[in-house]
Amino acid sequence: MQKIPAKAVFSNPINFLAVGFGSGLSPKAPGTMGTIACVPLYLFASTLDLYSYLAVCLLISITGIWICNYTANYLNTHDHPGIVWDEFAGFFITMIAVPMTWQNLIIGFALFRIFDILKPWPISWLDKKVSGGFGIMIDDVVAGLFALSVLQLLLFYNSSPI
Repeated sequence: MQKIPAKAVFSNPINFLAVGFGSGLSPKAPGTMGTIACVPLYLFASTLDLYSYLAVCLLISITGIWICNYTANYLNTHDHPGIVWDEFAGFFITMIAVPMTWQNLIIGFALFRIFDILKPWPISWLDKKVSGGFGIMIDDVVAGLFALSVLQLLLFYNSSPI
């Protein structure tokens, strides 16, 4: 896989977003680094009311289709590992209506990364069969929904806050 030129990232605001403010340039685990880079944005968004938070999730997800498609075309590749805006969307989805505690943040982070890395069906099917910006985004959106479901079940069945 070709390396993303740093100049292309830092001179182009769309590429800068697609690579998670540069976090996707990490030579090791760019998806995990992208999710880590998303945490400060999540911490800010976690102070919003639910409807505003959902609007932010929708904005990140919808614009992500265009952002990821633009950078994939720029790089002339389908889903370069350095494109991590999809991780931002997946992690934000994971944390919908989750009370902000450090424990919930860590568990949500771990769950999202597990589903994104292991790609159980239908995530693996979507990853292989859907192309373009939508294809880059949809597997992480579904991984986020899976992680959200598990996290909400943990919260529901745990009488004390996690």
